[in-house]
Amino acid sequence: MTKDIATPKRTKEILQKHKFSFKKSLGQNFLIDTNVLRNIVAAANITKETSAIEVGPGIGALTEQIAKQAGSVTALEIDQRLLPILNDTLSPYPHVRVIHKDVLQADLHTLINEEIKKKDDLVVVANLPYYVTTPILMKLLEEKLPLRAIVVMIQKEVAERIAAKPNSKDYGSLSIACQYYAKAETVLTVPKTVFVPQPNVDSAVLRLTIRDEPPVSVKDEAFFFRIIRASFTQRRKTLLNNLVHHFDAKKEKEQVVALCEQAGIDPKRRGESLSMEEFAKLSDVFVERYGNE
Repeated sequence: MTKDIATPKRTKEILQKHKFSFKKSLGQNFLIDTNVLRNIVAAANITKETSAIEVGPGIGALTEQIAKQAGSVTALEIDQRLLPILNDTLSPYPHVRVIHKDVLQADLHTLINEEIKKKDDLVVVANLPYYVTTPILMKLLEEKLPLRAIVVMIQKEVAERIAAKPNSKDYGSLSIACQYYAKAETVLTVPKTVFVPQPNVDSAVLRLTIRDEPPVSVKDEAFFFRIIRASFTQRRKTLLNNLVHHFDAKKEKEQVVALCEQAGIDPKRRGESLSMEEFAKLSDVFVERYGNE
Protein backbone atom coordinates (compact mmCIF):
# COMPACT_ATOMS: atom_id res chain seq x y z
CA MET A 1 0.00 0.00 0.00
CA THR A 2 1.43 3.37 -1.01
CA LYS A 3 1.90 6.07 1.62
CA ASP A 4 -0.15 9.24 1.15
CA ILE A 5 1.75 12.00 -0.65
CA ALA A 6 0.35 14.73 1.58
CA THR A 7 2.39 14.23 4.73
CA PRO A 8 5.25 16.58 5.67
CA LYS A 9 7.74 13.70 5.58
CA ARG A 10 6.70 12.21 2.22
CA THR A 11 6.38 15.63 0.57
CA LYS A 12 9.91 16.50 1.70
CA GLU A 13 11.23 13.16 0.41
CA ILE A 14 9.59 13.68 -3.02
CA LEU A 15 10.90 17.23 -3.35
CA GLN A 16 14.43 16.19 -2.34
CA LYS A 17 14.43 13.12 -4.60
CA HIS A 18 13.55 15.24 -7.64
CA LYS A 19 15.58 18.31 -6.49
CA PHE A 20 12.47 20.44 -6.91
CA SER A 21 12.48 24.13 -6.02
CA PHE A 22 9.30 26.22 -5.73
CA LYS A 23 8.58 28.88 -8.32
CA LYS A 24 7.06 31.95 -6.68
CA SER A 25 5.78 33.15 -10.07
CA LEU A 26 3.53 30.06 -10.29
CA GLY A 27 2.11 30.49 -6.79
CA GLN A 28 3.14 26.99 -5.76
CA ASN A 29 1.98 25.97 -2.27
CA PHE A 30 1.66 22.23 -1.68
CA LEU A 31 -0.76 20.76 0.87
CA ILE A 32 0.66 18.52 3.58
CA ASP A 33 -2.56 17.50 5.38
CA THR A 34 -4.36 14.40 4.12
CA ASN A 35 -7.55 15.15 6.11
CA VAL A 36 -7.98 18.51 4.40
CA LEU A 37 -7.55 16.85 1.00
CA ARG A 38 -10.11 14.17 1.83
CA ASN A 39 -12.55 16.88 2.91
CA ILE A 40 -12.08 18.69 -0.42
CA VAL A 41 -12.83 15.47 -2.31
CA ALA A 42 -15.85 14.77 -0.05
CA ALA A 43 -17.20 18.27 -0.83
CA ALA A 44 -17.23 17.33 -4.53
CA ASN A 45 -19.41 14.21 -3.92
CA ILE A 46 -17.22 12.06 -6.15
CA THR A 47 -18.10 8.45 -7.04
CA LYS A 48 -16.70 5.88 -9.50
CA GLU A 49 -19.14 7.37 -12.06
CA THR A 50 -17.42 10.76 -11.75
CA SER A 51 -14.82 12.11 -14.16
CA ALA A 52 -12.69 14.77 -12.50
CA ILE A 53 -10.57 17.55 -13.97
CA GLU A 54 -7.83 18.97 -11.78
CA VAL A 55 -5.97 22.23 -12.39
CA GLY A 56 -2.39 22.41 -11.11
CA PRO A 57 -1.81 18.99 -9.50
CA GLY A 58 1.60 19.96 -8.08
CA ILE A 59 3.23 16.75 -6.87
CA GLY A 60 -0.10 14.87 -6.91
CA ALA A 61 -1.31 15.17 -3.30
CA LEU A 62 -4.89 16.13 -4.16
CA THR A 63 -4.83 14.12 -7.40
CA GLU A 64 -4.16 10.96 -5.39
CA GLN A 65 -7.17 11.53 -3.11
CA ILE A 66 -9.44 12.29 -6.10
CA ALA A 67 -8.15 9.16 -7.88
CA LYS A 68 -9.12 6.97 -4.91
CA GLN A 69 -12.77 7.98 -5.43
CA ALA A 70 -13.23 8.93 -9.10
CA GLY A 71 -13.61 6.90 -12.27
CA SER A 72 -11.00 9.04 -14.06
CA VAL A 73 -8.86 12.10 -13.40
CA THR A 74 -7.48 14.50 -16.03
CA ALA A 75 -4.94 16.87 -14.51
CA LEU A 76 -3.60 20.00 -16.24
CA GLU A 77 -0.12 21.10 -15.11
CA ILE A 78 1.64 24.22 -16.42
CA ASP A 79 5.07 23.51 -14.85
CA GLN A 80 7.03 21.05 -16.99
CA ARG A 81 9.39 20.29 -14.09
CA LEU A 82 6.52 18.58 -12.24
CA LEU A 83 5.69 16.08 -15.01
CA PRO A 84 8.36 13.47 -14.07
CA ILE A 85 7.42 13.84 -10.40
CA LEU A 86 3.73 13.24 -11.18
CA ASN A 87 4.68 10.31 -13.37
CA ASP A 88 6.39 8.83 -10.32
CA THR A 89 3.92 9.71 -7.53
CA LEU A 90 0.78 8.82 -9.49
CA SER A 91 2.09 5.56 -10.97
CA PRO A 92 -0.30 3.49 -8.75
CA TYR A 93 -3.28 5.18 -10.45
CA PRO A 94 -3.57 4.17 -14.12
CA HIS A 95 -6.87 6.09 -14.53
CA VAL A 96 -5.07 9.43 -14.00
CA ARG A 97 -3.82 11.35 -17.04
CA VAL A 98 -1.56 14.37 -16.63
CA ILE A 99 -1.47 16.89 -19.48
CA HIS A 100 1.15 19.62 -19.79
CA LYS A 101 -1.12 22.64 -20.38
CA ASP A 102 -1.94 26.09 -19.08
CA VAL A 103 -5.67 25.94 -18.27
CA LEU A 104 -6.09 29.59 -19.33
CA GLN A 105 -4.79 28.79 -22.82
CA ALA A 106 -6.50 25.40 -23.18
CA ASP A 107 -9.52 24.71 -25.38
CA LEU A 108 -11.47 22.99 -22.62
CA HIS A 109 -14.46 21.88 -24.73
CA THR A 110 -12.10 20.02 -27.09
CA LEU A 111 -10.09 18.62 -24.19
CA ILE A 112 -13.23 17.28 -22.51
CA ASN A 113 -14.48 15.74 -25.76
CA GLU A 114 -11.14 14.11 -26.64
CA GLU A 115 -9.79 13.10 -23.22
CA ILE A 116 -12.81 12.23 -21.10
CA LYS A 117 -14.90 9.19 -22.00
CA LYS A 118 -17.63 9.54 -19.37
CA LYS A 119 -19.09 13.05 -19.22
CA ASP A 120 -22.35 12.40 -17.34
CA ASP A 121 -20.87 13.44 -13.99
CA LEU A 122 -18.03 15.87 -14.55
CA VAL A 123 -16.41 17.99 -11.82
CA VAL A 124 -13.42 20.29 -11.46
CA VAL A 125 -11.46 19.89 -8.22
CA ALA A 126 -8.36 21.96 -7.60
CA ASN A 127 -6.05 23.81 -5.25
CA LEU A 128 -5.76 27.00 -7.31
CA PRO A 129 -2.80 29.39 -7.24
CA TYR A 130 -3.94 32.64 -5.63
CA TYR A 131 -2.69 34.90 -8.39
CA VAL A 132 -4.87 33.38 -11.14
CA THR A 133 -7.91 32.25 -9.14
CA THR A 134 -10.41 34.67 -10.69
CA PRO A 135 -9.38 34.24 -14.37
CA ILE A 136 -9.47 30.43 -14.01
CA LEU A 137 -12.87 30.40 -12.28
CA MET A 138 -14.39 32.83 -14.78
CA LYS A 139 -13.06 30.78 -17.71
CA LEU A 140 -14.56 27.58 -16.24
CA LEU A 141 -17.92 29.32 -15.72
CA GLU A 142 -18.17 31.49 -18.82
CA GLU A 143 -17.30 28.69 -21.24
CA LYS A 144 -20.39 26.82 -20.06
CA LEU A 145 -18.66 23.47 -19.82
CA PRO A 146 -20.76 20.37 -19.05
CA LEU A 147 -19.82 20.46 -15.34
CA ARG A 148 -21.86 19.48 -12.28
CA ALA A 149 -19.65 21.35 -9.84
CA ILE A 150 -16.37 23.17 -9.28
CA VAL A 151 -14.72 22.61 -5.90
CA VAL A 152 -11.61 24.70 -5.35
CA MET A 153 -9.30 25.74 -2.57
CA ILE A 154 -8.63 29.46 -2.91
CA GLN A 155 -7.70 32.44 -0.78
CA LYS A 156 -10.27 32.72 2.05
CA GLU A 157 -10.98 36.38 1.30
CA VAL A 158 -11.77 35.59 -2.37
CA ALA A 159 -14.03 32.66 -1.39
CA GLU A 160 -15.96 35.01 0.93
CA ARG A 161 -16.34 37.56 -1.88
CA ILE A 162 -17.65 34.94 -4.31
CA ALA A 163 -20.22 33.54 -1.84
CA ALA A 164 -21.28 36.98 -0.50
CA LYS A 165 -24.86 38.25 -0.41
CA PRO A 166 -26.10 41.81 -1.09
CA ASN A 167 -25.55 44.48 1.60
CA SER A 168 -22.26 42.98 2.79
CA LYS A 169 -18.75 44.41 2.43
CA ASP A 170 -17.64 41.34 0.41
CA TYR A 171 -20.47 41.54 -2.15
CA GLY A 172 -19.41 42.84 -5.56
CA SER A 173 -19.22 42.13 -9.28
CA LEU A 174 -17.31 38.87 -8.67
CA SER A 175 -20.08 37.59 -6.33
CA ILE A 176 -22.76 38.24 -8.94
CA ALA A 177 -20.73 36.91 -11.88
CA CYS A 178 -20.09 33.58 -10.12
CA GLN A 179 -23.61 33.29 -8.66
CA TYR A 180 -25.13 33.92 -12.10
CA TYR A 181 -23.60 30.62 -13.27
CA ALA A 182 -23.52 28.63 -10.02
CA LYS A 183 -24.73 28.31 -6.45
CA ALA A 184 -21.74 29.35 -4.31
CA GLU A 185 -20.90 28.19 -0.80
CA THR A 186 -17.80 28.09 1.37
CA VAL A 187 -17.54 24.58 2.81
CA LEU A 188 -14.23 24.59 4.69
CA THR A 189 -11.65 27.01 6.07
CA VAL A 190 -8.03 25.88 5.74
CA PRO A 191 -5.24 27.39 7.86
CA LYS A 192 -2.01 28.49 6.15
CA THR A 193 -0.04 26.08 8.39
CA VAL A 194 -0.98 23.04 6.27
CA PHE A 195 0.97 24.23 3.21
CA VAL A 196 4.58 24.07 2.10
CA PRO A 197 5.81 26.75 1.65
CA GLN A 198 3.38 28.53 3.97
CA PRO A 199 1.35 31.29 2.27
CA ASN A 200 0.65 34.62 4.02
CA VAL A 201 -3.10 34.08 4.28
CA ASP A 202 -5.62 31.37 5.13
CA SER A 203 -7.52 29.50 2.44
CA ALA A 204 -11.06 28.23 2.03
CA VAL A 205 -12.73 25.55 -0.02
CA LEU A 206 -15.43 26.95 -2.28
CA ARG A 207 -18.10 24.77 -3.89
CA LEU A 208 -19.81 26.08 -7.02
CA THR A 209 -22.78 23.93 -8.04
CA ILE A 210 -23.45 24.74 -11.68
CA ARG A 211 -26.95 26.00 -12.45
CA ASP A 212 -29.00 24.54 -15.34
CA GLU A 213 -30.25 28.07 -16.03
CA PRO A 214 -29.14 31.46 -14.68
CA PRO A 215 -31.40 32.76 -11.87
CA VAL A 216 -32.30 35.83 -13.98
CA SER A 217 -33.13 36.28 -17.64
CA VAL A 218 -31.57 39.32 -19.37
CA LYS A 219 -31.81 40.83 -22.85
CA ASP A 220 -28.03 41.09 -23.26
CA GLU A 221 -25.72 39.03 -21.03
CA ALA A 222 -22.54 40.97 -21.88
CA PHE A 223 -24.27 44.30 -21.15
CA PHE A 224 -25.67 42.90 -17.86
CA PHE A 225 -22.12 42.22 -16.66
CA ARG A 226 -20.99 45.61 -17.94
CA ILE A 227 -23.67 47.37 -15.85
CA ILE A 228 -22.64 45.36 -12.79
CA ARG A 229 -18.94 46.24 -13.19
CA ALA A 230 -19.84 49.89 -13.74
CA SER A 231 -21.98 49.95 -10.58
CA PHE A 232 -19.06 48.83 -8.44
CA THR A 233 -16.38 51.07 -10.02
CA GLN A 234 -16.23 53.12 -6.82
CA ARG A 235 -17.99 51.27 -4.01
CA ARG A 236 -18.75 54.34 -1.91
CA LYS A 237 -20.41 56.19 -4.79
CA THR A 238 -24.08 55.96 -5.70
CA LEU A 239 -25.40 54.08 -8.71
CA LEU A 240 -26.11 57.45 -10.33
CA ASN A 241 -22.52 58.66 -9.99
CA ASN A 242 -20.98 55.39 -11.15
CA LEU A 243 -23.31 55.01 -14.15
CA VAL A 244 -22.99 58.65 -15.26
CA HIS A 245 -19.21 58.27 -15.10
CA HIS A 246 -19.22 54.91 -16.93
CA PHE A 247 -21.44 56.02 -19.80
CA ASP A 248 -19.80 59.46 -19.92
CA ALA A 249 -23.30 60.86 -19.51
CA LYS A 250 -22.74 64.06 -17.49
CA LYS A 251 -25.03 65.96 -19.86
CA GLU A 252 -27.64 63.19 -19.58
CA LYS A 253 -27.78 62.91 -15.79
CA GLU A 254 -31.57 63.34 -15.77
CA GLN A 255 -31.89 60.54 -18.30
CA VAL A 256 -29.79 58.20 -16.14
CA VAL A 257 -32.04 59.07 -13.17
CA ALA A 258 -35.14 58.40 -15.30
CA LEU A 259 -33.80 55.02 -16.51
CA CYS A 260 -33.02 53.94 -12.91
CA GLU A 261 -36.54 54.93 -11.86
CA GLN A 262 -38.00 53.12 -14.87
CA ALA A 263 -36.26 49.98 -13.56
CA GLY A 264 -37.82 50.66 -10.14
CA ILE A 265 -34.45 51.42 -8.53
CA ASP A 266 -33.50 54.49 -6.51
CA PRO A 267 -30.42 56.01 -8.24
CA LYS A 268 -29.09 57.11 -4.83
CA ARG A 269 -28.53 53.48 -3.80
CA ARG A 270 -25.10 51.89 -3.94
CA GLY A 271 -24.24 48.87 -6.08
CA GLU A 272 -23.69 46.63 -3.05
CA SER A 273 -27.38 46.98 -2.06
CA LEU A 274 -28.77 45.60 -5.34
CA SER A 275 -29.78 41.98 -5.81
CA MET A 276 -29.03 40.13 -9.03
CA GLU A 277 -32.72 40.51 -10.01
CA GLU A 278 -32.45 44.29 -9.61
CA PHE A 279 -29.30 44.41 -11.73
CA ALA A 280 -31.17 42.44 -14.41
CA LYS A 281 -33.98 45.05 -14.42
CA LEU A 282 -31.44 47.87 -14.58
CA SER A 283 -29.56 46.20 -17.42
CA ASP A 284 -32.70 45.58 -19.49
CA VAL A 285 -33.70 49.24 -19.25
CA PHE A 286 -30.22 50.71 -19.87
CA VAL A 287 -29.41 48.40 -22.81
CA GLU A 288 -32.08 50.16 -24.91
CA ARG A 289 -30.23 53.49 -24.56
CA TYR A 290 -26.57 52.51 -24.10
CA GLY A 291 -26.31 49.00 -25.54
CA ASN A 292 -24.49 50.05 -28.69
CA GLU A 293 -21.97 52.37 -27.06
